[in-house]
Amino acid sequence: MDRLDAFKSIAAQAGRGELAFPTNVAASVKLQQALSDPDCHTDTAAKLVQADPLLAARSVAIANSVAYNRSGNEIAGVRQAVQRLGVRTLQSLVAALIVRQLGSQIKDPGLQAMSRQLWEHTAHVAALAQVIARRVTHVDPDTAMFAGIVHEVGGFYMLSCADSDPSIMQGEPEEWVEHGEAQIGRGVLNKLVIPEAVMQAVEAMWDGLRALPPETLGDTLLLANDLAPVPSPLHSRPGATSPQAARTIDFAIGDGTLNAILTESAAEVHSLTTVLLL
Repeated sequence: MDRLDAFKSIAAQAGRGELAFPTNVAASVKLQQALSDPDCHTDTAAKLVQADPLLAARSVAIANSVAYNRSGNEIAGVRQAVQRLGVRTLQSLVAALIVRQLGSQIKDPGLQAMSRQLWEHTAHVAALAQVIARRVTHVDPDTAMFAGIVHEVGGFYMLSCADSDPSIMQGEPEEWVEHGEAQIGRGVLNKLVIPEAVMQAVEAMWDGLRALPPETLGDTLLLANDLAPVPSPLHSRPGATSPQAARTIDFAIGDGTLNAILTESAAEVHSLTTVLLL
């Protein structure tokens, strides 16, 4: 089987829901599915989080970040953190844990470097999406951060699969767009029980059509993706806004501008990004 056929085979399997997760990732997927249950309340969520020391530590850290602790009252307990964050933000943290676990399985140095860059890109997009949602588009900020964290989860899965044959990722970027992005992305997102609104936002990003000024969750994700200082290493979609051009994006919002809002929110974006990169 040549490289492109192997790539297409992985994409087809993912599209059919035939996903091969390592044991630690499978456990986190089950946790994500439990948190996605509409009957999962705060007390249940707190118990689930406490069972995972890494997730517990991250929950407390993000609850004390500038974005979630505007009163300045720090907390030290998981239950308090869960109450402050809510179940949707916990889903974001579990999704972050899953993509980090996928990346941690990779042994090939080249793929490791791609995985690190992809996670840096993801963390910046998630933090920017949260602020843009709250200050610009007025969609739910927690949902926007969640969308930012999972928007490249298919890429992490592909990188983990390619570790057994790194040449799979040595093709043209267009091959990822044509044969992998949507099939693998949808397969993994479905496995994680991602809400339909988030699925639609990620699919809007694949289409690359964004309104300015942005209005929807999809617009929020696309703008955050364009503004992220670290680009995705997987592909550069034809016609996509370059990081250099993204820095020139500006438009009026009420009595201010996008650039003014981003400047005012820089500490929040930095705080969220730092926690996610831990």
